[in-house]
Amino acid sequence: MNATKTLLSKKTIEIIQSTVPVLEQYGEQITKRFYQLMFSNHPELLNIFNHAHQKQGRQPKALAASVYAAAKHIDNLEAILPVVKQIGHKHRSLGVKKEHYPIVGKHLLLAIKDVLGDAATDEVIEAWGEAYGVIADVFIQVEEEMYREAERKTGGWKDFRRFVVQRKVKESDVITSFYLVPEDGGEVSDFLPGQYVSVKVTIPGETYTHIRQYSLSDAPQKGYYRISVKKEAATDTQPAGIVSNYLHDHIQEGDVLELSAPAGDFTLDMAKETPVVFLSGGVGITPLFSMVNTLIAKQPERKATFIHAAINGNVHAFDADLAKLANEHESLSYYICYESPTDIDRKNPHFAKEGWITGEWLQTIVQDKQADFYFCGPVPFMKAIYHALKEWGVAEANIHYEFFGPAGDLTK
Repeated sequence: MNATKTLLSKKTIEIIQSTVPVLEQYGEQITKRFYQLMFSNHPELLNIFNHAHQKQGRQPKALAASVYAAAKHIDNLEAILPVVKQIGHKHRSLGVKKEHYPIVGKHLLLAIKDVLGDAATDEVIEAWGEAYGVIADVFIQVEEEMYREAERKTGGWKDFRRFVVQRKVKESDVITSFYLVPEDGGEVSDFLPGQYVSVKVTIPGETYTHIRQYSLSDAPQKGYYRISVKKEAATDTQPAGIVSNYLHDHIQEGDVLELSAPAGDFTLDMAKETPVVFLSGGVGITPLFSMVNTLIAKQPERKATFIHAAINGNVHAFDADLAKLANEHESLSYYICYESPTDIDRKNPHFAKEGWITGEWLQTIVQDKQADFYFCGPVPFMKAIYHALKEWGVAEANIHYEFFGPAGDLTK
């Protein structure tokens, strides 16, 4: 990746860096226009991209942040390698390929020209075209290695593979688990606790296939994959989840789903022995439940605390499982925080707080800020946890989290 210093001329780098303030101001407008143009000219790509994230504006915002970061560090793309790898995991699990990058580049340049007008001079467009080629090569190299790695694993595969729903289990009023085994009877590749798979479905009446990413909610090496899906109901701001409702209402035991190989970089660091704190909100419990199951199996003496926040016990998945783990292992402490607990919820021995998780309350539960903190859930929940940890003085290196969907910014 240091090759960017020689591949791009000093003048090109200067032009790209001069556009950084413009991208900060117009980046999201550019990326929204980019998606409009690209899907208009290449509707087949709607078979890959999440339509809901486009409509909600999360995908354009995430892409704008990536383009901004690439421009800011154009003279040293090593600086954004962690972001490249994170996006690479998502791209590999969706089936993004080398041949898609020229299409993206063409429409990104068209969008820059469209939004910036006369400010996007021929010199600027030429510089961005040259820079995009270098940036695209970085992504392509990273992703092609990820494809090779997924395929080389024992029980691994490339692209999508057919899995049979062996069991369908209701975990709460809104969350259902699907136990999945390969239709071909072969092995399933190992995965790291916290990773996800992409599920591709063809829904009757829908023009395009839909792909969604779901965390693997059980420990690895069990001969099956398990995803635990929340049925996303319609709200005032967004429609009902097309895929989650389809899985809940129509997919039954014996049906077949297409899965990508496990991916993702939000994983439990098993090389460390520091105490671990898991903080989950709602269905954000799924990757963390895989982590705690693995921790108990592989590092039973490692001290861990699991704190789950939900509206109430009716929508809380895996409560009985976590209670059993905590009762059987002194190293694990388990606490529940319900926003609106029922009378039955208040009798739960692990119920610890009504309302939300606060930094002040968290510090009464966890005394060691040198612990590693893993959290996942709705964005407002994650922002609250992140700020509580930063205010407490937890080091950035000890803070680990994952967004469901396009990455966002928790610092604001």
